[in-house]
Amino acid sequence: MSIPPGNAGSFPRTPEDAPNDKADILARTVAAITAGEIDRARLILRAEYPFTPVTKAARRYTERQSLRIFYRDGFLDRYSGAQLVHPGALRALSLIAPEEFPFDPHWATSQSHFAFWELFPTIDHLMPVARGGADEAANWVSTSMLHNSAKAHWTLDELGWTLAPPGDHTRWDGLARWFVDHLRTHRELLADTYLARWFRATVDVRAELTGTSGQAGVPN
Repeated sequence: MSIPPGNAGSFPRTPEDAPNDKADILARTVAAITAGEIDRARLILRAEYPFTPVTKAARRYTERQSLRIFYRDGFLDRYSGAQLVHPGALRALSLIAPEEFPFDPHWATSQSHFAFWELFPTIDHLMPVARGGADEAANWVSTSMLHNSAKAHWTLDELGWTLAPPGDHTRWDGLARWFVDHLRTHRELLADTYLARWFRATVDVRAELTGTSGQAGVPN
């Protein structure tokens, strides 16, 4: 499977590949062990490369919370600068062209188009919560499923990545306008509860951005 190029030296760079001197710390540790200085070896590890337990911090965001960040970031992957596509638009495409653009509800890679990993927007903590980052909008960035998975609980410095500037949702909105317009003219798609949730959330968030009434023209 080919991996799309990203910024800062191409994606994905693993923690083992990230530039650092941590291997040197371990080299000095084993040198101390070889010299019979076990206590000094332990001191080097405690002082220079301490063990920090990392716990998985799962977090679910509502469609509206997610969309506010996606619009703020201009539907761009902040780790690569690549354009992302509205979740509802991706799912609608899978219903319109299921053979050419399949999606498995269990996210089976063998039965889902790779676009759902490359282009599906998610929220990631710039500084992982497990590493002391805050679970608040200032620490949230838009990224793809692919980059979110690769970043895990590592920092950008550890991965050798850089943060791309946010985009402008008036220039690229992730096909959100198409998604809303298409469902307004193909109301049968609103029978899909997933599409209906994203539809209503998108109408509301767009209304927040424009200062208009969110529910105007929303089918029941």
